[in-house]
Amino acid sequence: MSRRPVRSAASTLRAAVPALAVLLPVVLSGCAPAGSPDAGTRSGTATGSGTKPAGAITIFAAASLKQTFTELAHTFEAEHPGTTVTLSFAGSSDLASQINQGAPVDVFASADTANMQKVQGAGLTDGTPEDFATNTLAIAVPPGNPAKVASLQDLARPGIKLVTCARQVPCGAATAKVAEAARVALSPVSEENAVTDVLGKVTSGEADAGLVYGTDIKAAGTKVAGVQFPEAGSAVNTYPIAGVANGRNRATAQAFVDLVTGPEGQKVLAAAGFGPGGSGPGNSDPGSSGPANPSPGSK
Repeated sequence: MSRRPVRSAASTLRAAVPALAVLLPVVLSGCAPAGSPDAGTRSGTATGSGTKPAGAITIFAAASLKQTFTELAHTFEAEHPGTTVTLSFAGSSDLASQINQGAPVDVFASADTANMQKVQGAGLTDGTPEDFATNTLAIAVPPGNPAKVASLQDLARPGIKLVTCARQVPCGAATAKVAEAARVALSPVSEENAVTDVLGKVTSGEADAGLVYGTDIKAAGTKVAGVQFPEAGSAVNTYPIAGVANGRNRATAQAFVDLVTGPEGQKVLAAAGFGPGGSGPGNSDPGSSGPANPSPGSK
């Protein structure tokens, strides 16, 4: 499997969406070789049903998908020589806003249905979104758990420095839902716009605990420890994916969607701790459907 140097596509996106440039996320994975005729241009070889994937595509994906989508992008490029995949990760709400403002993107993968519905409601999805994964929250703590956090209720103890996602972000909406279900009043010292930023506060020692997805804890390895709590099952986030209607390379975009929703993509997602997709295309509100995430990264 080839591995190409990571390159930022932020400059291109900033040009297209200047008002939202500050929100532009981390970009990684594939890039077109220097001088490639397909780099950053409309593909003329993959525009019809059954056409061999070719050319460049840009994917906006929830921050919690960074590890799995990076692996799948490399797999896609290896299986379809001549394709290049540029990945852009951030909070789903930021990504949905950028798409609705006209950002040049071919595929959107959200960490909840609410933000996908913003794009779908604007008529910008290419067909009906497909559910491809589910995820649940867990508590991330520094190695050794110095604050002795053992439950959701412990996060409300005086003096605990808790970091969560902001409510408009899928992980923040899930946090609010589990807190409400458990009747626990949380007072985070910081609210972040991406789950990876919450995890960063914990790994840097700025927080005693953070509410993130179980998959994030698993991906972080020894940098954090995970604390499971039963109330997490009250907010299962369903992840939908769809091509973007004004994408430059719709056939190749659909081929990537097929990879994610197919057996190969599901295997990668399951290995990272994601649950399978929920109730089917269109799906429901976040946390209302879909199987629970299996044992996400507890340490």
